[in-house]
Amino acid sequence: MQYLLLIYEAEEIWENKSLEEKRAVLAGHGALHERLQADGIEHSGQPLMPTATAVSLRNRGGDLQVSDGPFAETKEQLAGFYLVDVESLEAAMEYAALIPHVATGTIEVRPIDNHEDL
Repeated sequence: MQYLLLIYEAEEIWENKSLEEKRAVLAGHGALHERLQADGIEHSGQPLMPTATAVSLRNRGGDLQVSDGPFAETKEQLAGFYLVDVESLEAAMEYAALIPHVATGTIEVRPIDNHEDL
């Protein structure tokens, strides 16, 4: 089953890190990638640009509304994600716990719905 591991963290945390601290976080992501590969887990993932680069679209009654920024104002912003194909929620949680941002943000683990029942 596929799970999306959503990385939430306040953008200021990353912005305020030193170059050395940023490199350590990226090394942690590299270690997770290597672990997933070694375990034979099909996966992908990417960091996201800051929320200032986002736009949100809504269509209300045929009127397309475009606004700057993310959908909702929050204390933590969606910073990136991993998509993993593992056998269980517990396995997805095991890998999510290895994401470096778990120490300073929140990792949401959400199963992918493939709509097989429709």
